[in-house]
Amino acid sequence: MDSLPERLAPPNWMTAPPTRSVLQALSAGGAVVRFVGGCVRDALLGLRPDDVDIATPETPDQVIRRLEKAKLKAVPTGIDHGTVTAVLPPATFQITTLRRDVVTDGRHAVVCFGTDWAEDAKRRDFTINALYADPDGRLHDFTNGRADLAAGIVRFIGDPAQRVAEDYLRVLRFFRFHARFGKGAPHDASLRACAAAADRLDRLSGERVRDELLKILALPNATEALALMERTGVLRALLPQARFDFERFGRLTNLQVLLTEQIGLEPEVWPRLAILFLDDASEEKGALVAERLKLSNAQRLRVEGLLAPRLFPREALLDRAAFGQALYRHGVERCRDHALLAAVDDPDLKSAMLERAKDSAAWQRPVFPLRGADVLALGFAPGPTVSALLNELEKWWADNGFMPDREACLTRLRERVRTSSQP
Repeated sequence: MDSLPERLAPPNWMTAPPTRSVLQALSAGGAVVRFVGGCVRDALLGLRPDDVDIATPETPDQVIRRLEKAKLKAVPTGIDHGTVTAVLPPATFQITTLRRDVVTDGRHAVVCFGTDWAEDAKRRDFTINALYADPDGRLHDFTNGRADLAAGIVRFIGDPAQRVAEDYLRVLRFFRFHARFGKGAPHDASLRACAAAADRLDRLSGERVRDELLKILALPNATEALALMERTGVLRALLPQARFDFERFGRLTNLQVLLTEQIGLEPEVWPRLAILFLDDASEEKGALVAERLKLSNAQRLRVEGLLAPRLFPREALLDRAAFGQALYRHGVERCRDHALLAAVDDPDLKSAMLERAKDSAAWQRPVFPLRGADVLALGFAPGPTVSALLNELEKWWADNGFMPDREACLTRLRERVRTSSQP
């Protein structure tokens, strides 16, 4: 995109009734309020923003009073930093008072509130994120962000080293925003500042690293983003045990694109995360990754499952019946994950992996015909023997392709009981 408009034609979200209600409440006392940050950036690019941020010179207390007077729900989500959330289900609006940093330590900042729009812009991270727009679409650009956005340049505002030192999470944000909006080589001074701060990234909490890293992994061009992070030492600083292989990671993302095109499976971040640790993979390594990134229990189990020993031999991918047994024993998600990773390391398995993925999309779990009552009816007392017999019979049934019906299973059970020492 060679140029961007000097004025926004307000998109639908800017003129929607919930937005108008918030703007009317905030400007009731005569204050000037403006949209700011990512929502303005995305509107210039014709994208629909994920979040709507609004800036105002009024203090958080004044913001809350104005919202409540208009019968709108106000939540003090970041009151120390001047942020109040207006909730108009399903919409939410982050409203932040103009401010400047007083003290920063690389993770947190102490701010003071102000009324200077240009001063507020200077404390933000990147020029492309410091754009403001009036409700009628008039732009206010104090840092040349519109030109940078058009040129595909992601640069820190002012001194890159200072911006990074204020909050080291900005290092990860630089790689994410360059991957999304950058064109060509990254901004040199900004990249050098990120590389120089690599040894200070251990100050970041696991939660903050997780949130940014997962966003990077979800990008269509995550391969290039991670390659840049690896080259600058940032990836190793964040995840010391990670081993990034450009070709391998690229094969994974290409296969995920094929899965999307052929069976509608959207690419997921978890195989992309796991493949960074597949050398000497183990569930224990998965647990270490989960602890570093403070993953939820469900996320931890997914990563540990991906890093567990392979669930099935190569032949199981080539044989529909064998893969069906694996699906029954391990579930669709885990089998699909392992099939994908197998195809990454063995390109000859690509076609088989795609076929098995199609099979798994249509797969319905067979129902084992026997229950504990069937064993008890033969005179066994409740206990571990019943479970052991059922598990043995279920394995026999699965090994036979789930084909034996109830009568065949009962016959097999009676034969097995005749050779048992009980009842």
